[in-house]
Amino acid sequence: MQKTSLFNIVKPYLAISTAFTLAVTLVAGPYLIAEIAPHWQTALWFSLIFMILITIIQIARTEKNTRNLSDQLIVSKERLGNEIKHRLWAEKTASENKVKSQFIDENIPVMLAYFNSDMRCRYHNRIFRRWFGLKPDQIDGRYLKEFSNEEFFSDIQNRIEEILAGKTIHNERVLKSTKGFPYIFTEQYLPHLDNKGKTIGFYTLHTPRAQEKTRVSPKNTKEENTAKAEPKKSDSVPIKNEASFQSSTQTSKQQGITAARIAQAIDGGEFNLYCQKIIPIKPSVSSSSHYEILIRMHEEENNLMPPGSFLPLVDQFKMMPKLDRWIINHIIHWLSDHPNANSVFYLNVAKDSLSDQAFPGFIQDLLKRTGVPASSLCFEVEISDAETLTNDTCTFTNKIRELGCLVSLCSFNETLESFSLLDKIKADYLKIDGSIVCNILRDEDDLAKIISINQFATKAGTQTIAELVETDDITAKLREIGVDYAQGFGIAKPHPFNDLESVA
Repeated sequence: MQKTSLFNIVKPYLAISTAFTLAVTLVAGPYLIAEIAPHWQTALWFSLIFMILITIIQIARTEKNTRNLSDQLIVSKERLGNEIKHRLWAEKTASENKVKSQFIDENIPVMLAYFNSDMRCRYHNRIFRRWFGLKPDQIDGRYLKEFSNEEFFSDIQNRIEEILAGKTIHNERVLKSTKGFPYIFTEQYLPHLDNKGKTIGFYTLHTPRAQEKTRVSPKNTKEENTAKAEPKKSDSVPIKNEASFQSSTQTSKQQGITAARIAQAIDGGEFNLYCQKIIPIKPSVSSSSHYEILIRMHEEENNLMPPGSFLPLVDQFKMMPKLDRWIINHIIHWLSDHPNANSVFYLNVAKDSLSDQAFPGFIQDLLKRTGVPASSLCFEVEISDAETLTNDTCTFTNKIRELGCLVSLCSFNETLESFSLLDKIKADYLKIDGSIVCNILRDEDDLAKIISINQFATKAGTQTIAELVETDDITAKLREIGVDYAQGFGIAKPHPFNDLESVA
């Protein structure tokens, strides 16, 4: 092995070494040797020429091999580079998917779980385990009956045969959380079938009524993405019929939930205020700080339930005007205690409050008693509520504008109904529906809608606010279009209203 290895090392140099030796012999031979026979000289010359040819051939072959190796190296380098890129892309995609999956798991505003045919839990999201106040290892792999209460378990137990037979079950009922707060849920039990059509498990989906996808108002998208809980949202939930409403009311009463209990929750401070900043994206639009006021319960604050889950019951018992008064009273007194705040607060007005003829008078009395400038309050009206109660909305907005308050129409979309409302209702701001704002970088139709809305608002002397702004790129595009303000997680997340004390 060593001799072969040594020969292979020396082999490339044999020809050129021999040629060098022959050349030296021919040149120095006459001086070292008296006389070299002519035939030896001829042989030496032929040998030298032969060795030179061999050397040239070796050099050419080496050069060719070098080129081939260089080409192979380039190809290998490109292949390796592509593999590295693909690996990095795969790792990035996997990481993003993991983050997205975790985001969905942590933030989807429903209780979601998966059980096998034996009712052993194989998956659950955060809200599901928070509802029971348990840790993941107290639910993973356990039977439903082991960790759930009788109230939750009984309905599934009664329907399990239908579910395992492949039937999808829909239901609506009131459930109490571990702290005793009631929530109206739409329940769905969805069978999971294998490729042979056999049921191997089922999903449980409990959706708080305020989060239903079938609601009329497009603002539902904004509520889920900005984690908002707005008083007026709950009345957009469709009630299938009067019998369904009565049944839900009766169920609530059977659970011990009454209007007095709702009033107690409001008066007892079981609701807390949050706010989300709205920033100007056009130069010199406003020097004031703008905030939208949101409302949550303690349970919602602690991520036990999605924002707004309690509000259907508030609406059901016609308590939304009382809740709106509580919010307005809190904000006006805060402004009275902070006269230098230089802030504008956007306050959502519920549907029942628009129809409440005494509501504008309540606002007027508060402003007179506290001396708070009316221009610090901007009352937000959902576009769907304005379309349904056009006369009440016109009356309400006219009265509060006479007081000096501002008006905002939110969830504004490019529809004939929306544009026609502006001929009847004078609005200081139009909030562009977040469901089209979030798509403007990839949907030309949505981009065209926003351009059209902004142009229309500019001609009408109304400023525009884009909802659900999630990225800097969207903000840049909105600035390019000429939109005045932006609101969303990409701008600022909601935070407790009391935090404003430090900046007031």
